[in-house]
Amino acid sequence: MYGFTQDLPITPEIYARILEGIGTETPEGLIVHVVTRHDDGLRYTDVWESRELCDRFLEERVHPVLQRAFAAHGGVPHNEPPRRDVEVVDVWHGLPEGVAPAR
Repeated sequence: MYGFTQDLPITPEIYARILEGIGTETPEGLIVHVVTRHDDGLRYTDVWESRELCDRFLEERVHPVLQRAFAAHGGVPHNEPPRRDVEVVDVWHGLPEGVAPAR
């Protein structure tokens, strides 16, 4: 498994635009994606089956929509902030079988 956290200087509105652009299909290899608010923006906490599947998703589906998402809110994309790798020991999602996470 591969896990990371990443702090992004974006608003929930920009995040919503990014979601619109990437669509609703769950990325191959994604185990969990949690977004929380912090003082300077949003924090992503992700767990993936592998770093390779994560990198492919970012390259193929996320990065192409960033320019449009930022432009819609009068900004320009910043250089991508660094990801901080975390050692994943366990993932317990607590959702009943067949229930999709809220987006």
